[in-house]
Amino acid sequence: MYRWLRRLISGSPAPARPEPAPAPSSMPDPVPTAPPPPAAPAPAAAGVTAADAGARPARPPVPFELLDRVGGAWNAWLYERPDEGGLELNPQEAQVLETLAGILSSQQSGAALVRRMPGLIPQLLQSLRSESFSGSALSRTISSDVVLVAAVIRLANSCYQGTGATVTSVEQAVILIGQEGLRQLITTVAFRPIIDVNSGFYVRRLAPILWEHSERSALAARTLAPSLGIEAFDAFLAALLQNVGLTVALRSMDQATRGEALLGSGVFWAQLGRDTRRLSVNIAREWNFPDSVVRALDEQGGLRKGAVMSPLGRLLMLSDYLGKVRMLVEQGVVEDGDAALFGGLPEDAATCYELLAKTRGA
Repeated sequence: MYRWLRRLISGSPAPARPEPAPAPSSMPDPVPTAPPPPAAPAPAAAGVTAADAGARPARPPVPFELLDRVGGAWNAWLYERPDEGGLELNPQEAQVLETLAGILSSQQSGAALVRRMPGLIPQLLQSLRSESFSGSALSRTISSDVVLVAAVIRLANSCYQGTGATVTSVEQAVILIGQEGLRQLITTVAFRPIIDVNSGFYVRRLAPILWEHSERSALAARTLAPSLGIEAFDAFLAALLQNVGLTVALRSMDQATRGEALLGSGVFWAQLGRDTRRLSVNIAREWNFPDSVVRALDEQGGLRKGAVMSPLGRLLMLSDYLGKVRMLVEQGVVEDGDAALFGGLPEDAATCYELLAKTRGA
């Protein structure tokens, strides 16, 4: 699936032309000179320092105490239940974890429970590979999918915010957004979960929140990735996929609780996070995502002190953490500008947080 997505979205770059060989010269060889000074070290990637690349392991981009503080606040708000601090599971929590254990131990990775790419998406992405794509033809295709129509119009109007102008036609929106914007938009729509209005409490409440967090983190990660030497598309996909395991588990949570908010003890949060993270990793493997994406997902949450993280794993941890902080700020759960939430973060954190703030409602 990854190769299919990458081929359709990025296309294959044209081979570089070989440099012409230098013409023969009758001049004598130049006098040898001193070797040039060593090149300056490359910029640090998501908080990686020169010492990190040496013998000692790199510290995580987010200190453990901040992960614990923000993670606790996020879970308490997400589940609408304060952390009871209990060490025992209630029957509903045990049932959810038993269902997840069955999925993890089965032959299926859980990918069958995730919405697959609808037939319209490959057709659109194939059209977008052409440099001379037809805006009117794309408009007609997009108009057959009400979800795409809404997304395209919304994105186009966000470009006109503050001008008083409004985009009302799909064709006008396609021209305004452009080819690259459409590629990203259509990929995002392909991964967005379908939320049934008749779903239970957890699907209705959590699925939109988890998706918003994933989407905003993906946009920030994709923007930061090139300056850190990371493949932008890999960063985008890793961030979109980070909550997919928990999203898959929401239906089991509704079935166990029969629509009531009965989940949320501290021990349940810990085990649910561990199991749904494994589920996300398994789904990424089944979809043949690259090893860097699988590793980055596997590195989240359960990292031990002193362990080494990959560059993509570090970027994913940073964008995930700051995405949660930003959404908690917007909900009034934590105070905006609280310096304690940013202590010990890498220099990239400020840029990442600004991107997350700008993507609200995009």
